[in-house]
Amino acid sequence: MTLAFLFPGQGSQYVGMADSLASDDPNAEEVLAEADETLGFPLSSLMRDGPSEELTATMNAQPALLTHSVAALRVLAARRSNKELPAFAAGHSLGEFSAHVAAGTVTFVDALCAVRLRGELMFKAGQSRPGAMAAILGLSEEDVRDVCKQVKTGVCVPANFNSSGQIVISGDTSAVDEGMILAKERGAKRTVQLNVSGAFHSPLMEPAAEQLRTFLNDIDFSDPHFPVIANATAEPVTTGKEARDLLVAQLVSPVRWTESIKAMTSRGVGHFLELGSGKVLSTLNRRNAKGLRSSAFGEPEDFNNLEV
Repeated sequence: MTLAFLFPGQGSQYVGMADSLASDDPNAEEVLAEADETLGFPLSSLMRDGPSEELTATMNAQPALLTHSVAALRVLAARRSNKELPAFAAGHSLGEFSAHVAAGTVTFVDALCAVRLRGELMFKAGQSRPGAMAAILGLSEEDVRDVCKQVKTGVCVPANFNSSGQIVISGDTSAVDEGMILAKERGAKRTVQLNVSGAFHSPLMEPAAEQLRTFLNDIDFSDPHFPVIANATAEPVTTGKEARDLLVAQLVSPVRWTESIKAMTSRGVGHFLELGSGKVLSTLNRRNAKGLRSSAFGEPEDFNNLEV
């Protein structure tokens, strides 16, 4: 069965993440130690012990999620009997960096430094121009796009197309508030403001995108060993140059996750492995990839009875 790797994004972090995996497997322990040495502070202790508020801060959550995903990836590689490469990989927002580490496009160390900076830049952009994000449940993509066009009080755009009926909007705080009201009037089942420090995946992140581009220009990008589906285009990326450009573009572009999953299923993928923290993407696949197999690997027990 054709296989694809999935990597979670911000929101999947939790206190205790990767701790059991590192205790159980030296491959994971080595990844956490490498992260601590690279960043110059005990990220692994923050992942293990919290506090939650500090772990959730975007400049900490992003490297923590990448580290957990790479730890799970290395454990999987060591235990997998079938060593064939996956046909594709994809990651949700921050997870796109994890996908490129898996594909050999960038090294773990370079990606770790990049996402630490990415988190800092996104936080600063949110401080200089406050923004918000909100989940809109129960409306179609067309309806949400129309709602955003009707907002008059500032920038409001679709930011995450997570699944049918679950779309996130992003923009100026007042504009997102207006968008939530308009969405309810349009018939949304629920609107939920998200606990984030800025208007991610919107034009408000342009200053962060430009500074991230400068940093990524100094990093070596290789052509990936297998295609990575880009958030910004929902199309396969096969060159290092394209990977670099699209990792910058995704900061100000919507995460086209529903389309990304469809891009893989339409090319024959029948089994998804989610590597890292939580099971958010596997849960979304109940809608995005109905009837297909999705498995999450982030804790030691997940690797028991491994069948891939």
